[in-house]
Amino acid sequence: MSPSQNNAIGVIDSGVGGISVLKCIRAHLLHENLIYVADSKFAPYGEKSNEEITRRVLTAFEFLNKQDVKCIVVACNTATAASIQILRERFHFPIIGMEPAVKPASLMSKNKIVGILATSGTLLSAKFSALLEHHSNDIHFITQPCFGLVELIEQGDLGSPALIALLKKYIDPLLKEKIDTLVLGCTHYSFLKPVIQTLIPDHIKIVDTGEAVASYLKHVLIEKDLLNQNSASGTTHFWTNSLDQNADKVIAELWGQGPESFNYRGLWV
Repeated sequence: MSPSQNNAIGVIDSGVGGISVLKCIRAHLLHENLIYVADSKFAPYGEKSNEEITRRVLTAFEFLNKQDVKCIVVACNTATAASIQILRERFHFPIIGMEPAVKPASLMSKNKIVGILATSGTLLSAKFSALLEHHSNDIHFITQPCFGLVELIEQGDLGSPALIALLKKYIDPLLKEKIDTLVLGCTHYSFLKPVIQTLIPDHIKIVDTGEAVASYLKHVLIEKDLLNQNSASGTTHFWTNSLDQNADKVIAELWGQGPESFNYRGLWV
């Protein structure tokens, strides 16, 4: 059955990081119904094999497919790199993935030295290697895997001394290389922008992909005649499989748009 304009848009992530993308989608598409699925029980994806990540993502897709979504955004760089090709072979609605903002960063950098913070899964993927190679003619990219950051963000930690110390450990080597542009290659890291800005000089630009993905999603919906034509504000429903008893509070804090727009549905699998 062909997707309908009134069907919801699904957004999935290994955990709560994709909420940063969801917020951009909501800002661009006020009338769309959104369903967010967090696979927090199995986060982070960064140290898992492509096969394991693909199994988890397929499980999330099957869950959303039963709810007749018209499109799914894979709001996770690691999951996109591991599984996007398989997903597009198996499902016949639009699927939008993520990739680190290497291209805009390369265009933005003045001294041609760009730092990239990402999970090891993203950095080691063939997809990311090809992306870097394509844009590395005159750009020096310095990549930094960030073990442990996702786990802290999943707990709602956006600024503890432990998190700041860990973040400083990853950023300092990039600063020594004189970067003038910093790519956030994991959707979780977008929530750390305020902290990151205190750890880097003012002239360094921070780049992520949430806005670009939301804009592209709107373009796809228009192109496929799937844009919701209702004048009412769209709904947003959150699902997680986190075993943390404070999972709803963490999601609500990261969503940050008031209780009237927070519909928490609990465990999904």
